[in-house]
Amino acid sequence: MSYANGFTIDGNTLLIPHIGYPTHSFKAPMIYNPYFQSKGINAVVVPFAATADDFEAVAAAAFRLKNVHGALITMPHKLSAFQLADEVRPAARIAGAANALKRDENGTLIADMFDGEGFVRGIVRKGFAVAGARALVVGAGGVGCAIAASLAQSGVGELALFDTRASNALALAGRVRENFPNVKTRIGSAEPSGFDLIINATPLGMNADDPLPIDVTKLEPSMLVGEVVMKTEMTPLLSAAKARGCRFQIGTDMLFEMIPAYLEFFGFQAASADELRATAKIAY
Repeated sequence: MSYANGFTIDGNTLLIPHIGYPTHSFKAPMIYNPYFQSKGINAVVVPFAATADDFEAVAAAAFRLKNVHGALITMPHKLSAFQLADEVRPAARIAGAANALKRDENGTLIADMFDGEGFVRGIVRKGFAVAGARALVVGAGGVGCAIAASLAQSGVGELALFDTRASNALALAGRVRENFPNVKTRIGSAEPSGFDLIINATPLGMNADDPLPIDVTKLEPSMLVGEVVMKTEMTPLLSAAKARGCRFQIGTDMLFEMIPAYLEFFGFQAASADELRATAKIAY
């Protein structure tokens, strides 16, 4: 089947489900598919709108299909994907969550996590020095866990974790301390004062009437504020950070920086973040 933009799906096309809910904010298909087209790669990323209750059944059914090459996993399924896998790669094990699944030639379902790597690569490209920095991660779900793990791996000096579900933050702190004992890790609050890096790793900002995840009046120009929400480029948090003179990172920066690692995981031709941006067809 050929479409107006020249993209073709046929009997040899490899399917990559992008499993999450809701799907209306998904950006990955508009990055992967134009890139695949530009490189002549016969694969397609397709959004799968699966609720939390249906995830396990949907994922199991998808991987029974012989032309499913792997799956992208997003909210709210990253913790569930980690638990579903037969083999968990180190980044996913430390994060306690996964955003990628693939089945190898032996039938083993493998999980990995690239959110944190993408986020850290993005801020480093902006000139932020992670080593020795003080960071606050608000949200200890899948993406927050991944970012915390990658910050610790990159030598952050102090890591404060906050989640409205205190048990999530406590569990994440335990995993970070176990794997990175030299990082000063503590359970914090959503108070941003005194930090060099503040990350919103919650869904707050996806909807116009969402409350702000932190008290933006406490932001200082010396801070870098990072976002994971991708539905809108300039979320209310980032708009407030910009108004207060802070450096900031939009949600899709993390996505573009993690996709090269995804492509390698799935066995495709590698790409740089700049190459992916050049072919992407993202609209807000």
